[in-house]
Amino acid sequence: MNRCFWVNEKNPLYIKYHDEEWGEETHDDNLLFELLILEIFQAGLSWETILNKRDNFKIAFDNFDINKIIKYDNNKINELMQNKGIIRNKRKINAVINNAKIFLEIKKEYQSFNNYIWCFTDNKVLYIDSSVTKNELSDKISKDLKQRGLKFIGTTIIYSYLQAIGIINSHDKTCFKHKNLL
Repeated sequence: MNRCFWVNEKNPLYIKYHDEEWGEETHDDNLLFELLILEIFQAGLSWETILNKRDNFKIAFDNFDINKIIKYDNNKINELMQNKGIIRNKRKINAVINNAKIFLEIKKEYQSFNNYIWCFTDNKVLYIDSSVTKNELSDKISKDLKQRGLKFIGTTIIYSYLQAIGIINSHDKTCFKHKNLL
């Protein structure tokens, strides 16, 4: 079975992620929040590194419970900084707490984060060549999120996020998950 070139065929987690999750249309606010957190931690690192630590992140961040994360204090931040199972970057941890609060504001404004993020494409999936790492859409969303106060939300991170949640489908043309435009 042909997969995208970037999949490490020796890593069962990576294969499962690619085959069952990456590029699938995601509309659940909890999963949208989880993937946004993971993308923040991925900044400057490989996605495989984050994927291999995903379960550790899930435990460390209270199963990505946004209502708990918005209440994190210095004690919790210090606890996370001591956790060798996650990426221990204080700026990213603080960004997650900050972004959680704004995520909730966006949910309130749009009735869900799903409504917000998918409105940029009128709920349509875009089919884009896999060789790019940003585009006008990721620029626009990144700019809007930054204006709202989110951190670690550059255009490349947002582009990767849009791929992960299925707004942008950029599976390789030889990949079994590629969908033709016809």
